Amino acid sequence: MTLLSIPSRAEVQKRPVETERLLLLPVDPADGHELWFAVNGSRATLQRWLPWVQYHTDPVASGRFAEACAADWDQGRAVRFVIRERSTGTLLGIVGLEQCVHLHRSCELGYWLRNEAHGRGLMTEAARACVDFALRRLGVHRVRVAAATDNHPSLRVIGRLGFRFEGIARQAEWCDARWLDHAVFAMLSSD
Repeated sequence: MTLLSIPSRAEVQKRPVETERLLLLPVDPADGHELWFAVNGSRATLQRWLPWVQYHTDPVASGRFAEACAADWDQGRAVRFVIRERSTGTLLGIVGLEQCVHLHRSCELGYWLRNEAHGRGLMTEAARACVDFALRRLGVHRVRVAAATDNHPSLRVIGRLGFRFEGIARQAEWCDARWLDHAVFAMLSSD
């Protein structure tokens, strides 16, 4: 049986995932301060769809998140990247592979962008590179992704990536004082 092959953060830091406009680098504890500004500046948009936003209450909380990301990568639980604009180095958001299950060679795609980066196709570019990393570099067989049924920008990203619709998970998440139904999609290495 083949398990997931997760490279070290140091290895990926030296040779980051690159796209035409972006660099994807492992989340590092030093990113905490920049993450705070990205989340806080986009709080109103992000909190509608992401239940964790309410817990990013100050730079210390964002620092703890960045530290947890590094630990999760090192222990093979999750692979999260900061998305940086190649031309400026600006931190634009996060894209990652959550809930890495080695036995089943599966994971979940998750992502968010700060407001200033919306509407330019950057998340599609970053998510495509992340999914490619999962399938080609890690040996993932199945990538799952879900988005709220009324989160149309996220659903458009998923559609452009070629994921297949699998169903609706009713009231899957309590977020921003309401239940969100999730549209669930997956991509297999054989697709």
